[in-house]
Amino acid sequence: MNFFRSRLSIGNFIGQRCRQVTEPWSLRGMCNKPQEVKAEPLPAVPAQEPRAGFRLPGYRPSNLDRKMLVWSGRFKTADQIPELVSFEMIDAARNKVRVKACYVMMATTIGACLIMVFLGKRSVGRHESLTAQNMEKKARWREELQREKDLSEKAQ
Repeated sequence: MNFFRSRLSIGNFIGQRCRQVTEPWSLRGMCNKPQEVKAEPLPAVPAQEPRAGFRLPGYRPSNLDRKMLVWSGRFKTADQIPELVSFEMIDAARNKVRVKACYVMMATTIGACLIMVFLGKRSVGRHESLTAQNMEKKARWREELQREKDLSEKAQ
């Protein structure tokens, strides 16, 4: 019980302390000088109007850019593409083609995984395993070495 009383008394003490500091009439050692307002110095050079950023009016697309514009669906054929195209349009077409390529790679990866699962289950059905294949290969190598030794002994 004394624990709670001590905590309550500390809380009351802190609360009263905070109230005293926030009272407008208690400045407690603060300087009473009026604040000086500093005048901002005028710039020596008059400010110029901000210029628009440098921007090319158009971009001449390469053959690959033309294909990307067609693949992304911006234009039906390469003949419909104007001579000068905005860079934003080409950038958007590249992004669309990039996303489509990612989708193709994801689908290919999932398809390859499914094929590997199918082939693995089929080889388990035939009782084939990598361990058995390695053992057979090493047995063949041993037989070949044994034959070579036998032939070299007969030749001497």
